[in-house]
Amino acid sequence: MHHVAARHPLGAHAHAHDGVDRTDAALETSSRGMRVLAVSFAVLMATAALQAVVVVASGSVALLGDTLHNLADALTAVPLAIAFSFGRRAATRRFTYGYGRAEDLAGIVIVLLIAASAGLAGYEAVTRLLNPQDLRAVGWVAGAALVGFAGNEWVARYRIKVGREIGSAALVADGLHARTDGFTSLAVLLGAGGAALGFPLADPIVGLLITFAICFVLRDAAREVYHRLMDAVDPALVDRAERILGAVDGVRHVGSVRLRWIGHALHAEVEILVDHDMSVVDAHAVAVEAEHRLIHELPRLRAATVHTDPHGPAGADHHATLSAHRSG
Repeated sequence: MHHVAARHPLGAHAHAHDGVDRTDAALETSSRGMRVLAVSFAVLMATAALQAVVVVASGSVALLGDTLHNLADALTAVPLAIAFSFGRRAATRRFTYGYGRAEDLAGIVIVLLIAASAGLAGYEAVTRLLNPQDLRAVGWVAGAALVGFAGNEWVARYRIKVGREIGSAALVADGLHARTDGFTSLAVLLGAGGAALGFPLADPIVGLLITFAICFVLRDAAREVYHRLMDAVDPALVDRAERILGAVDGVRHVGSVRLRWIGHALHAEVEILVDHDMSVVDAHAVAVEAEHRLIHELPRLRAATVHTDPHGPAGADHHATLSAHRSG
């Protein structure tokens, strides 16, 4: 039998999970992301507004740093919302994989916003250390810090939970950002306590600690986004895909398995080997079943391309013509 280079992109054959179902699933995940962004934006803007009032009344540089961080965190909803909206667009002849990569670009913007908030908070803290000022309205600062912690921790849990459920690295990074804001709010509380005990430098020192904390979350968020940009996936997903394919009737061997995230959707390109004397129709049926299993059993998989190769006869090299092109 000739080499069966039968590629089966999702949607190329009649199947109950094609077309409308797949589009509905994509829209649902994007809609969930948009809901998270809308709710968290409202909560964080309200928190930042309350803290800003207290900053003006107290002159707390630590609370200023926390407020700036909360504001930056709220504003990250804007590029993410744009990315989720773009992600809903259908693929075109130019953007054949759709617009899911917009999420990765939004992730870069989020990382830059985190870096900017770290720089501004650090600058204000150093300025206050060089030019100390008395902290006013300590009780209000402490109250604003507690509000900041509560608001940020709630938003962090919400973003991380939904981000992981829909497979959005940018949303998870945004959740990590909010979680750090919550801990920096507690640090503001410590600064207020130090000022109340007669140690006014506690406030700018805590401001510096907040800056370092922001830098740590910057590192984590940058790593998340970098992995997506470099098409990194959890190796456990590859292992799982290989097990799924190996259990399909008619699959004699599993070849290469490549997975990549496009936005918050997983895409797969896999190779399977079937008996060399199998008819094209039967080989196609095996590939369809392999795709079907992957769709059902691999989390957040939206598209799969299955390539069938003949297994045997012994000593045959069905890719001899391509060997020179595959050497690199």
